[in-house]
Amino acid sequence: MLAKRIIPCLDVEKGRVVKGTKFLELVDAGDPVAVAARYEAEGADELVFLDITASHEGRAIMLDMVRRVAETIFMPFTVGGGIRTLEDAVELVHAGAEKVSINSAAVKTPELVTAVAKRLGSCATVVNIDPKRVVRDGREVWEVFVNGGRVPTGLEAVDWARRVESLGAGEIVLTCMDRDGTRDGYDLEMTAAVSQAVGIPVVASGGAGRPEHLADAIEYGHADAVLAAGIFHFGDCSIAEVKEMLLARGIPVRPALAARVAE
Repeated sequence: MLAKRIIPCLDVEKGRVVKGTKFLELVDAGDPVAVAARYEAEGADELVFLDITASHEGRAIMLDMVRRVAETIFMPFTVGGGIRTLEDAVELVHAGAEKVSINSAAVKTPELVTAVAKRLGSCATVVNIDPKRVVRDGREVWEVFVNGGRVPTGLEAVDWARRVESLGAGEIVLTCMDRDGTRDGYDLEMTAAVSQAVGIPVVASGGAGRPEHLADAIEYGHADAVLAAGIFHFGDCSIAEVKEMLLARGIPVRPALAARVAE
């Protein structure tokens, strides 16, 4: 089994890291460059930066922040939010991002996923999928939302995941809107359904409240990586503590920095 990745997520609004519940009730969590440096020191495997209001507000991508982060840390990081064109994606990579994450624009212009994959490679092309459980025609479905969770699309999460894989995406970040910020644990049913439907890595997101939730997403949700925000931002647990727990449950991970230094 390949090592599983632990990925802190930094939701950014107006140049600050924020954390909310179900995409609402945002609370300030610090400066993105400082927070990124702390996570690198703690031994995170990657970071994800998401400008959570860029698409809704029609704002440009956050190039200046990306450059400052790239000048400060060495670990790979993904950037999403406000990417509308191939040029936007290329600019982010040139500014220092290893991967770009497309969400709203992927739904509106699916050919953008293919264009980015052809130019930057599938490994650098991530699609964020934000589903919510809704009742449609008398049955519950996982409907995909865009624009920071504000706009329903009519798309179903598993079908959309298969589609973005066929378009060239090399990774999916799956954020269950119903669980986001609740700390009740990931939606394991949804995560497993999407993970087993595609052949590309799926990153579980939305709902981590304690280290065991991350392990559950890997063991029962079949996730290739786990993304979390609040439990790391506000000091509930450290990257090292999560990795120790995962190793104790037989889940392979890269050692946290403190462990590597001790060795």
